[in-house]
Amino acid sequence: MGLIEVGKKAPAFSLKDQDGKAHALKDYAGRSVVLFFYPKDDTSGCTKEACAFNEMLPDFSGVDGVVLGVSMLGVESKAKFAKKHGLAFPLLADEDQAVCEKYGVWQEKSMYGKKYMGIVRTTYLIGPDGKVAQRWDNVKVPGHAEEVLEAVRPRK
Repeated sequence: MGLIEVGKKAPAFSLKDQDGKAHALKDYAGRSVVLFFYPKDDTSGCTKEACAFNEMLPDFSGVDGVVLGVSMLGVESKAKFAKKHGLAFPLLADEDQAVCEKYGVWQEKSMYGKKYMGIVRTTYLIGPDGKVAQRWDNVKVPGHAEEVLEAVRPRK
């Protein structure tokens, strides 16, 4: 499946977080949802990205936005990652990559000439209407959380 285009309805999902609590997209109807897909718990780039979003949680809450991180490792891995770095938002475990596939982020990657399947760092902003309002592809971590926050803030 390809990436979801801006203006299209965001695919429904329900995944467990680091505490074993289920989160469904429908739980956040009427709010802006930042859904960021990251390759792996507790790696340098993923840690920097998660910590940047974590630092800005009060700002996202102030504009009625919710931040959800998604990767393929299980609940136990998410719990260790969250505890180690003091992450205070849901990290969702997509162990069978079904949600990653729905959102088009499960793609062929290449490292040192070896091809493999993995998560391509992508962020979706889902509007209060449940449609994709914005999408960031092949995310570069520095400044990304700030850019997403600007997109969530109401236009004056």
